[in-house]
Amino acid sequence: MRERGWRALLRPTASQVLVGLLIGALAFAITVQVRDDGTEDYSSVRGDDLVELLKSLDSANRRLDTQIDDLTATRNGLLSSTQLSEKAEKQAKLRAEQLGILAGTTGATGPGIELVINDPNKTIDASALLDAVEELRDSGAEAIVINDVARVVAQTYFLDDAEKIRVGGREIKQPYRIEAIGDSSTLAGAVRFRGGLIDRVATRGGTATVTEKDVVTITALADVKTPEYARPTS
Repeated sequence: MRERGWRALLRPTASQVLVGLLIGALAFAITVQVRDDGTEDYSSVRGDDLVELLKSLDSANRRLDTQIDDLTATRNGLLSSTQLSEKAEKQAKLRAEQLGILAGTTGATGPGIELVINDPNKTIDASALLDAVEELRDSGAEAIVINDVARVVAQTYFLDDAEKIRVGGREIKQPYRIEAIGDSSTLAGAVRFRGGLIDRVATRGGTATVTEKDVVTITALADVKTPEYARPTS
C-alpha cells in the first residue's frame, strides 16, 4: 500500500505536464529574445579574426570621422559664403542709397538748416541763389532743395527768365526757402559769418534768416537725364 502511494505521488498529473510545457515554452521564447536583441556573439571567433575585425572597425570609424569633418567644413563654408553674400548685399544697398541721395533720385532726411531769403526789391537773381547753394555745398551739405520743388544736384542749372528764376527747369518764386541736410551748426555758420551770404543779401536790400533743425526732410527728386555723350569706361 505504501509503495503504491509513493508511485502515485511520483506520477505526474496532466496539469503538471501542462505547466511544465508552458514553462519550457516561456524559457525558449526568452532565449530567442536574448539572442535576437542585436548583439553579436564572438565567443567562437578566433583571436586573429577578432584583431582583423577590430582593425576593420577602426578603419571604418576613421572614414566616418573624415566624412563628418568634410561635411562640417562644407557646411561652415556655405554658412560663411551666405553671410558674406548678405553682407555684400547690405553694403551694395547702402551704397546705392548713398549715391541716390547725392544724385537726387531718392528722398533724404537728417539734421540741417532752413535758409529763407526775402527779396522785396527783386534784386536777388539766379547767380545769387547759386552762390548760396555753393556756400552750403562747400560747408558739407549732402542734400539741398529749394521751395520743396527743386532738388539741387551737380547737373542742376540756375537761370534768370524774365522776372523769374528757374532752377533745373522749375520756376522758383520768393520767398526763396533753401533746405540743406548736413551738420547744422557748420551750415549755419557758413551763411552767418561776416561778409557771408546774409550780409550780401542785406546789401541788395533783402533779408536772410537761417534756422538750425534737428530734422530736415527732402522729398523732391531731381530730373534724371540720360547722358548724350558720356559712356562708362570699360
